[in-house]
Amino acid sequence: MSVNNSVITTGEYIKHHLTHVDVGSGFWTFNLDTLVVSIVLGFVILTSFYLAAKRATSQVPSGFQNFVELIFDFVDGQVRDTYHGKSSLVTPLALTIFVWIFLMNFMDLIPIDFFYVIGKLLHIHFIQDMKIVPTTDPNLTLAMSFSVFLLIIIYNLAAKGIKGVAEEFFLKPFGPYLFIVNFFLKLIEELAKPISLGLRLYGNLYAGELIFILIALLPWFLQWLLGGPWAIFHVLVITIQAFVFMVLTIVYISLAEEAH
Repeated sequence: MSVNNSVITTGEYIKHHLTHVDVGSGFWTFNLDTLVVSIVLGFVILTSFYLAAKRATSQVPSGFQNFVELIFDFVDGQVRDTYHGKSSLVTPLALTIFVWIFLMNFMDLIPIDFFYVIGKLLHIHFIQDMKIVPTTDPNLTLAMSFSVFLLIIIYNLAAKGIKGVAEEFFLKPFGPYLFIVNFFLKLIEELAKPISLGLRLYGNLYAGELIFILIALLPWFLQWLLGGPWAIFHVLVITIQAFVFMVLTIVYISLAEEAH
């Protein structure tokens, strides 16, 4: 097939779009495209919300202020319905997670070869070769989920103390005589939370990206015929995945503070 006047095989085309721009080796390999795109999007979120808060008025609000307030009210409503603790961190955390993941997911709706063409025109190999959807990188999704897991541990210790946490791990549900069984069951239960949280987001977005790549391999008239409906459906997917990650984060933190 031909991409931007360069003839490559189907396998090379798919490999190009599924390969990260990275540095380092082994465990210390860093996917630069994932880091750059996620940081830039994070900066966009922080700047946008800062400007919205700074320019907020009790008079007739602007359209952007209305939009930010709508998102905030939606997230705050989810927190109030799900979280029953007193921490003031949960709402900002949930808001950040939802908007940041949504924007990273949204990058999947940009045409597959858009940045390839831009990088080719500007003669910038990094732009030409980078993957622009950070949530198709399991390193990022698992890093986010284990960050949530760390918060779960902190909230657990803050609410129950070391003694309370130890009792949950060693004494429940089968009592002190089966403390080893209790420990391994609790350990599996807790580790399943971040792993499932990260892999769910990664799997859905990676599959969506792969479908877009396969559609791009079809003749141009079929690309629009199949790509259009899939893009419309994918808007729902990227929104739901951001929502699920946010809600489960709230649920897990809420459970960490509750006595069983």
